[in-house]
Amino acid sequence: MAPRLLVFTRTTDYRHDSIPAAITAVRMLGAHEVDATEDPAALEAPLDGYAAVVFLSTSGEVLTPPGRERLAAYVEAGGGFVGVHAAACTEYDWPYYGELLGARFARHPAYQPGTVIVEDRAHPATRHLPAAWEFTDEWYDFHTSPRARVRVLARADESSYDGGGMGADHPLAWCREHGRGRVFYTALGHASEAYEDPAFRAHLRGGIDWAAGLAE
Repeated sequence: MAPRLLVFTRTTDYRHDSIPAAITAVRMLGAHEVDATEDPAALEAPLDGYAAVVFLSTSGEVLTPPGRERLAAYVEAGGGFVGVHAAACTEYDWPYYGELLGARFARHPAYQPGTVIVEDRAHPATRHLPAAWEFTDEWYDFHTSPRARVRVLARADESSYDGGGMGADHPLAWCREHGRGRVFYTALGHASEAYEDPAFRAHLRGGIDWAAGLAE
């Protein structure tokens, strides 16, 4: 039986038009069965049957208090968690979530081309990428760099685009262990076009597979 993913896309703040394309892309990764939902009650039910929970461009406060408890217990017990793009704009009122993800969104410049510098090519999310990966996105800034708390996989080269606000240390994708669980986050994935890009799809699949314990 293929491992199952719970893909959660609820928004109570900004909503990305790319969410339908993103769900389709995750379904087409091929290695997983996908349950996609925006119902917060889905996070109140037992999550043990899922290899990973994916927050896919969620925004705002999206969980109920029981859902928060269930998600925290799931990850602490060994469940996988994946955050994509606006997942960093989510659950600002829940301190645990910020710790889990590693950083919180602060701002972004205009959507534009730029360069991703791949720091760690030993991870399944980045091993297929060139050392300098040309991409177009929003280049999220975070309130603080998560580097001291996470394994940084890729960072933004702020000299390659206009409006960067973090300087030389600007992580974009990272992973970490939390409790007995694994957490992967990528700030990329703003536009629908990203989910048609084979390199980005491989990046996403590698991160999901790692968080789900399906890849080392």
